[in-house]
Amino acid sequence: MFVVLGATGKIGRATIAELRRHGAPVTAVVRRPDSAAELRAMGCDIAVADIQDGAALSESMRGATAVQIICPTSVRADDAAAEMKNSIRTIVDALDRNRPSSILAISDYGAHLASGTGITLTFHHLESELKKLPAALTFLRSAEHMENWSRQIGRAVETGVLPSLHHPTTKLFPTISAPDVGVIASELLLSDTHAPLRIVHAEGPNRYSVEDVARIAAELAGRNIAASEMSRPDWIPALVRGGLSASYAELVAALYDAHNAGRIDLEPGVGEVKRGRTGLREVLVSMTQSS
Repeated sequence: MFVVLGATGKIGRATIAELRRHGAPVTAVVRRPDSAAELRAMGCDIAVADIQDGAALSESMRGATAVQIICPTSVRADDAAAEMKNSIRTIVDALDRNRPSSILAISDYGAHLASGTGITLTFHHLESELKKLPAALTFLRSAEHMENWSRQIGRAVETGVLPSLHHPTTKLFPTISAPDVGVIASELLLSDTHAPLRIVHAEGPNRYSVEDVARIAAELAGRNIAASEMSRPDWIPALVRGGLSASYAELVAALYDAHNAGRIDLEPGVGEVKRGRTGLREVLVSMTQSS
């Protein structure tokens, strides 16, 4: 039996859809029963567990042969790093009590680095804690999600300016559509490979720059849109205005400092790369149409 945490998110839903398409038994772990109707209709068993409820989380994994986990991000927490570490501790404890034979963790590009990567340090910590468990581990390190541009595209269509924390705007960076990460995860879960540790990097069919994002958005919206480097002192105030806590905004800013220094990429000489099929234009279509 496969157990999938974060079942209502873009990655979890895509993983579950593919597992069920292959007839695999799935328990979908959700925080609220009222969010499970679609998953139940797909043929999933449903387990209700908050990520901070160790007993419920452990019960949701009972009898699992494989578990897919994702660490929730605490975007409004007063101490985001501490809260996410607490979530990791609860997840790892639940896994340790149930001892599934394999675990797939959704991780992040740059998770191999032990310092100076902001929010990505959470994934470094997740990987380090999981390595203590007696299970076949797969770390699926995801590139930045294309869907993250939804926070800025509407405003860019209105103003003609797409501000970015990526510097310079011509720099190519890895990115992937979030549902494609779930599809890749399902393929890994269904494979016969059960190595003690497997590291897989997931990115889209191409790398893009912020100027590429602005150009495609402009073509779709039918107006000029210019890519613009947001001044470093403006990052945290802008992120907080966008709904992040100051603590989480600091972690995001540190991540983009690492990005702009060229540190967030494949781990050199380690693991493999799997590519999603969805291109950036396909993802941006719905964003510009709704703007």
